Amino acid sequence: MLSVLIYIVLSILFLISPSVYAEEPIVVMTLPQAQSLALMKNPELAAFSWEVRARDAQAIQAGLLPNPEINVEVENFGGSRSFRGFNVTETTIQLSQLIELGGKRSKRRYVATLESNLANWDYEAKRADVLSGVTKAFIEVLAAQERLALTEELVSLSEQVFNTISARVTAGKVSPVEETKAGVALATVRIELERAKRQLEGARKRLAAIWGSTFPVFEKVEGQLDLLKSPPPAEQLDALISQNPDIARWAEEIEQRNAVLKLENAKRISDPTISAGFRRLNETDNNAFVLGISIPIPLFNRNQGSVLEAQQRIAKAEESRMSAKLQVLSALSEAYQVLSSSYAEAATLKDKVLPGASSAFEAVREGYRQGKFGYLDVLDAQRTFFEAKSRYIESLSAYQMAVIDINRLIGERFDVIKNASKEKI
Repeated sequence: MLSVLIYIVLSILFLISPSVYAEEPIVVMTLPQAQSLALMKNPELAAFSWEVRARDAQAIQAGLLPNPEINVEVENFGGSRSFRGFNVTETTIQLSQLIELGGKRSKRRYVATLESNLANWDYEAKRADVLSGVTKAFIEVLAAQERLALTEELVSLSEQVFNTISARVTAGKVSPVEETKAGVALATVRIELERAKRQLEGARKRLAAIWGSTFPVFEKVEGQLDLLKSPPPAEQLDALISQNPDIARWAEEIEQRNAVLKLENAKRISDPTISAGFRRLNETDNNAFVLGISIPIPLFNRNQGSVLEAQQRIAKAEESRMSAKLQVLSALSEAYQVLSSSYAEAATLKDKVLPGASSAFEAVREGYRQGKFGYLDVLDAQRTFFEAKSRYIESLSAYQMAVIDINRLIGERFDVIKNASKEKI
């Protein structure tokens, strides 16, 4: 079923006109658009799709019958005396056909079919990697946009503070040293602004490179970075890793290697070659039919090495499946820890830290205008507020990256898992 579905999808992708492929938007890029572009135009994914088609062709070849052979033999000519010419020649024309016993052809075709299915699983794994990669790149651009907006806000506030201090210096209420300090602080945040712009441009280029674009056409991405959902129990996620294509493929892999073992055992049975033909005897001007059979004698080569190899590869596959499962569980545990910690941090920053830091900064800034606080108090409150906002963006970004990793590891969307959990409760 999986092979048929993927074949249909690939056929549609390759047969439709390129003019209907998803095009990169000029102004605003959404996540579904980015994912569609990546699936349509990612070069690595396209290479995997060709491998799927090659394996399908291999399965067709494996099911074909061996070709018959024609043999023409001329005897008793070009010798001495009566054999000098062609008067006593014997000409034999034979048609030979190898007869495969032990169901070799059907077993060979079944092995090739399973290899084709494995190529489909590899394509699914690569497709999941591409989707994870483009989603992460999208989140990086979104976070970079948030950091740039935050830095622009910081520059605007620093300019307001600088203008306020300049007015107070002109009025003779504070020392010119405070104006100098405010100027230095303003220059510093302007440097941060330029850095934030360069980081955003780099993130945009990395996102566009996933679908093979050398330069991004879109101007910005649109999405919500602050979508937070409490993590489900870790055990619930652990139970879902069987949906991960890197894990699911191993059932097919082991079945394929068992099929190879059956094929190698079948090869121990000798295949006869049956021949039939016509012989012309020029000396007596007679004709005759010829029948023959050839059977290899399995005296030295009983295919024992290949059978043993197939058995060892089955054992290897069992160990590899266990190793892959442990690796996925380990990666899932790490991603879950990041998810839980970043969720707790983001929630705390949003509910407790940011409101207090914002109100404190506004109070100190207003108090400075009234002469109740010094410039250092304003600078400290401003730094605390914007560091908290920057940390909030970083925690949101870490949370979203962990969600993407978990989606990849469990083979299902994180929010769908949450909704299903709530419905069961």
